[in-house]
Amino acid sequence: MQHSSDFKPQAEAIARLFEATFSASEGPDEGALIGKLARDLLSDTSDSDLHVFTTWDGSTLAGAIIFSRLHVPDDHRGVFLLAPVAVAPDQQGQGVGQSLLQYGLSEMRRVGADVAVTYGDPAYYGKVGFQPVTTETVPAPRPLQMPEGWLAQSLTDAPLHPIKGPAHCVPAIDDPAYW
Repeated sequence: MQHSSDFKPQAEAIARLFEATFSASEGPDEGALIGKLARDLLSDTSDSDLHVFTTWDGSTLAGAIIFSRLHVPDDHRGVFLLAPVAVAPDQQGQGVGQSLLQYGLSEMRRVGADVAVTYGDPAYYGKVGFQPVTTETVPAPRPLQMPEGWLAQSLTDAPLHPIKGPAHCVPAIDDPAYW
């Protein structure tokens, strides 16, 4: 397995991976929704607000994760939302996702991000350092359907202190359907 951050030549393959992965686990409607999200994030989000990491098994795309900036005007820290995350169905259960997440978080630290936030399964994301937080600690850009899935971690040596002020996500993910 090889990790990469060079995503632009593979944008459509990445979007198809998200669509196929979510179709297999959640059904075709969810697959179409998350495929659209990936396409919108990859095509409409500025480079300074987007980081994409992939894992390859030879020439086959095995996994992809996307970080997009959470704009928090009242806080000086660089906060990024990890969403969506996909591992090809035939690669699941082999550590691909955990390896890719560790790589992505390491790269986010390297580029100077301060906080990573995600919205998902605490047991899965807890394996790479995410912990449940409240919206008082990390404001969510939209009301959360499942607040127990709101997770965050500090990417610096400092503990995670509450984030000040409202948070706004990039336009591609600013839709109640994703929250």
